[in-house]
Amino acid sequence: MESFTNGNVRLLKHERSIVAEDDLDCRWQEATGEAVSEGSNRPALTVHPIGVPHLREDETPPQGGRPGWAAVPNPRIGPWFRLMQKVAADQGLVPEFEITLEATHHGPLTSTPTMFVEIVKTNIGEHETELSNHFRFYGKVLVLRKEMLLELGWGSKPHFWLCRSGEKVLLGIGGGHYAPRHTDIVIKDGVWVGHLLSGYSLPMDAPPQVNGKSSGEVGGMWKHSIKVSYEATKAGFPGGEVIAHLDQKSFKGWQKNAITSYLQEQNIRIGKPNDFLCTKTWPCPQGKPSK
Repeated sequence: MESFTNGNVRLLKHERSIVAEDDLDCRWQEATGEAVSEGSNRPALTVHPIGVPHLREDETPPQGGRPGWAAVPNPRIGPWFRLMQKVAADQGLVPEFEITLEATHHGPLTSTPTMFVEIVKTNIGEHETELSNHFRFYGKVLVLRKEMLLELGWGSKPHFWLCRSGEKVLLGIGGGHYAPRHTDIVIKDGVWVGHLLSGYSLPMDAPPQVNGKSSGEVGGMWKHSIKVSYEATKAGFPGGEVIAHLDQKSFKGWQKNAITSYLQEQNIRIGKPNDFLCTKTWPCPQGKPSK
């Protein structure tokens, strides 16, 4: 296997797909004596919807849930993410660690609107300094959590889906696990967000080629993944208009064409960044959650 180095970074050139290279890290260390490690030990706080909508019925979810299922997303994902950004900056947690969205992934199976807020911290060492930094990090996170729970508690706050009929909700399609192009929109005040489907949640079988052009049906679980995620997002935002936002650059031409065509068939609107900005005032006259 051909490889290249630059300082402490090594690039391997594969002759086949990376997903077929089981135990590559162990095999490389055994062959060369070089340990494989992550390039960053930067911790992160993330928030994301859950589900495994791309798995077939005969597949076993690796971390809970049910194959082909997407949870109803909690409408607090957008407000919580933006508040995480604010409170983390106020508490001096930035740039020590990142505040990010993550794409829809893992379980467990739930019946109520759900979001996960996770602390991502890797490679905790055994040295005293590293352990001290580790506990200091979690101390800051506890302060952040307390402030956020107070800020997002029930009351006259515009963070909940109250009488929001007609407002726009982002359904992210495409991109990587940390959804940077969708994040660029969700970071703006007043944007609501449901499921975020990364590329791995949109498995697509390449169609046959005729005269250099793709033709025929594009197989795979991608249609099901979009459909159930759209329906779950609608359930989480009753009365809202769920609009798809495509990470255009993450798709090949035939993939984008297939997804665009399917969304049109399903009467799912495809939006541009400005389409998701909040245009209505709050609170609603009754001051009660919509049914």
